[in-house]
Amino acid sequence: MSVSAAQAAAFYKEILKNSQVWTIRDTGGIPAPINGDGDRNMPFWSLRSRAEKVIANVPAYADFEPAAIPLDIWRTRWVDGLERDGILIGLNWTAARATGYDFRPAEVRERLAAVGSAE
Repeated sequence: MSVSAAQAAAFYKEILKNSQVWTIRDTGGIPAPINGDGDRNMPFWSLRSRAEKVIANVPAYADFEPAAIPLDIWRTRWVDGLERDGILIGLNWTAARATGYDFRPAEVRERLAAVGSAE
């Protein structure tokens, strides 16, 4: 399993366990960079410590702060809104370039339901 795949798998388990999702923000809001395929994406992490590592290790995010989102709000308002806007969801990005898997919101919704029903 690749690092990105392991990070994505951990994402679902950890957000269900802790009932919250983390992102990062600065005065301009939450980052939504364009990936190599030309798709806009928004990053989310399953733990505050994961978001803090990206802030500490990625110069572009040095001025950002972690922000918690309750899981029930993220599942409805955020995932649905990102789907409407055509923005992908980045899960547990890591390393010096903040990389990882980006998924369509419908895929995240389905996987979250599957992981939740298996527990």
